Amino acid sequence: MKAELQFDFVVGDDKRTLVIKREFAAKRQLVWDCHTKSELLDQWFAPKPLTAKTKFMDFKEGGHWLYAMVEPNGTEYWGRTDFQTIHPIDNYTALDGFCDSNGTLNPELPRAEWDVTFSDLGAHTLVQTVARYASPQALEQVMQMGMKDGMTSTMERLDELLLVIAPR
Repeated sequence: MKAELQFDFVVGDDKRTLVIKREFAAKRQLVWDCHTKSELLDQWFAPKPLTAKTKFMDFKEGGHWLYAMVEPNGTEYWGRTDFQTIHPIDNYTALDGFCDSNGTLNPELPRAEWDVTFSDLGAHTLVQTVARYASPQALEQVMQMGMKDGMTSTMERLDELLLVIAPR
């Protein structure tokens, strides 16, 4: 039986910030790697039944990740993450937004500032993601697009990957 892992998904008092806390049954280095290496991200970073594919990734300050979430019928939804600061296995900050397949941001869709922190929780890892949007309306737009269900499914995919790749 799978252990219950912490998952908190809270809209901040300012109505423009999401705070997501998620526990993973693996050591921090492995969870960090799953968040920062394209060959691992491609195995989990999309809600079911979508899959992820990386077009370009340069995980460094000033670098970016250009990726698509792909429906079974082939429809692609592109995203771009621009890395701002990186403190290996502890934290990174980035700007995340929707774009086209060339990485040109879509100004009609919200962009968020992400602050992602990794900490030890016994033999597990706690990942806290704080996503700040420009306005309450921008946050509401991504919520209407299915952010909570999408994040839930995506985190469950990471759980499944960690069961396969984590040392026992």
